[in-house]
Amino acid sequence: MLAKVSKFFVLAAVSLKVAATPLLWDGRVALNYTQADLDASQNPFLTVVKGTENASHVKNSTVQGDSMSPTPLWRSFPFNKVNEQVISVSIDNSSVFLPGGSNPQYGFRRTDIIAERDWSPSNLTSIIENGTTVFHFSINADTKRPLNYSHEYQIVFIEPSDGSHVFGIQLGTPFSSDPNAKPTKDAHFFKVLDHKLNILFETPFLPAVWHNFAVQVDWGTRTLGVYYSIEGLPLTAVTRLVENETQQEGDAGKGEFHFGVLKQDDVVHFGIQEGTTEGLHYSGIFVESVENGVSLGYGLTGKPIQK
Repeated sequence: MLAKVSKFFVLAAVSLKVAATPLLWDGRVALNYTQADLDASQNPFLTVVKGTENASHVKNSTVQGDSMSPTPLWRSFPFNKVNEQVISVSIDNSSVFLPGGSNPQYGFRRTDIIAERDWSPSNLTSIIENGTTVFHFSINADTKRPLNYSHEYQIVFIEPSDGSHVFGIQLGTPFSSDPNAKPTKDAHFFKVLDHKLNILFETPFLPAVWHNFAVQVDWGTRTLGVYYSIEGLPLTAVTRLVENETQQEGDAGKGEFHFGVLKQDDVVHFGIQEGTTEGLHYSGIFVESVENGVSLGYGLTGKPIQK
């Protein structure tokens, strides 16, 4: 049934011939992008938020070549041509980040990939965080490196300098200082959070399925909207326009665009982690303006979420 529905939307896209929206930053991994490029933080990614090893250590971040198919939403016409690689991100017990080369974050295990231009995320801020922009990303489970859902995982977010998140995607059980806390019933759900950590949208994290997200951010009015689909289905709005009023105004409320695996500690173990290798697969990562609408897949565009 899913294949039939996807085929219908592909044919609709061909007949509509909808114009693309302005692309501000493209993190869809080019077919000629290499592991060495990741280690060297070549455009479009900065790979410094990790342990002391290279980005490629224990496949902390890996481009998959033709070994795995990305989300089908952004394939070139006639939509059977793959034009990007999947990028896989994982953590192990060496994934302890040392901000500025000191003060190791022993409680966390993290490998983050940051959107950048010419080795600096700040070169992008004025481009991707003005007006109304949409952050696209697709996520798939790494079944060989499963997550431990008794922990909290922060996997996609925009982080201003105060350490808060303009929006965030969370998996697992939210960190709690209660030593008797149990895994939550929705631990296996994606949760899209606003700046105040309210849940805007949640959906089960099914394995072997691409989960496609787009988060609309109005940087002037400080509002958010969320789009979602699975596999080859075009994106659809799943929230109304939501105020993000606790986000700081102006430049103070802007920051770096991260995706990856950040695993919080478990207070029961006082920051001790299991030391397992855990990961996620990503594709379809890019940022666009809403000037000509929001990209929904297969060349289709829709209107931005409005009040």
